[in-house]
Amino acid sequence: MSTLKKLVTTAAVSISLVIGISAAVQAQSLGTPVDESQLKNFDLIAQADGSGYPDGGGTAIQGKAIFERRCVACHGMNGEGTSANTRLVGGDMQSEERPIRTVGSYWPHASTLFDYVQRAMPADAPKSLSSSEVYQVIAYVLNMNGIIEDSLLLNKESLMQVEMPNKDGFIDSSQAL
Repeated sequence: MSTLKKLVTTAAVSISLVIGISAAVQAQSLGTPVDESQLKNFDLIAQADGSGYPDGGGTAIQGKAIFERRCVACHGMNGEGTSANTRLVGGDMQSEERPIRTVGSYWPHASTLFDYVQRAMPADAPKSLSSSEVYQVIAYVLNMNGIIEDSLLLNKESLMQVEMPNKDGFIDSSQAL
């Protein structure tokens, strides 16, 4: 057998061995039972009417520290973002150029913001914030956009009272025939 054939054969056997070991390791973690504590907050459904929101609360003043620790890497120190998709502050939906969609210019409901942050943020550790931390971060983001005062206690009741600048920017066609 030529040296080249031996090298190719050795490489193929090595790759097959690595793939086999990798599959065995993955199979060991598949089917691991999930206990109730892991599912505790998995299916929280936060409705637009305010039902389903957890207890807790906080102010923008409290949320600033959490934002600086957990959100700045993607959203920037002042909510300016590291890309168009991570920008939180500013924007203008009435612009003649392509509109910049941010919390302050686009989102019609503060409840949507809460639900999104609760489920998906921070991006590197979704669902790792407590309910109070979510309220606090949301309060800070709303405050950066000039929507609420920094001392307002944001909780499940006050969240529903927040009026977003683009609240009338969407048409509800869910009941249309």
